[in-house]
Amino acid sequence: MRLPQDTFIEVVRRAPLVSVDLIVRDIADRVLLGWRTNEPARGTWFVPGGVIYKGETIHEALHRVFQVELGREIDREQIRFLGVYEHFYRENFAGIPDVSTHYIVLAYEIRTADEDSLYPDGQHESLRWLDIPTLLAAEDVHENTKAYFREPKSKREEKA
Repeated sequence: MRLPQDTFIEVVRRAPLVSVDLIVRDIADRVLLGWRTNEPARGTWFVPGGVIYKGETIHEALHRVFQVELGREIDREQIRFLGVYEHFYRENFAGIPDVSTHYIVLAYEIRTADEDSLYPDGQHESLRWLDIPTLLAAEDVHENTKAYFREPKSKREEKA
């Protein structure tokens, strides 16, 4: 169930949002990114994702986001849970000053061999596939997207 914009901005003002992000990988292990046209994260490359609606299961949200943002259905067998992340933004979807956005993000990986059949929606001007080293080095890939591909701090400390 979608909320009216004025109600939703009050939720954004007062509470964290629960969302799903889709780390879509192809057979060459590249990651699909979209060039964001709206806030938060406008003007950066970001993985597809979206808020979970009230009454919507996580599985339903994953399917909706994949269908809406990439124009295709996904098979339940393609989905693998990666972990929970937090994203903080100074901005909000409506551009209202002094209203930050806080997401609790459930990250899922989806493998596809059919990368040519994916199409961007209104939130993304274009799509592109990047290998992990290029993604991590790119200045225009959002830091919250890069976090999905960095080694956890505890593993870095173990190597030291």
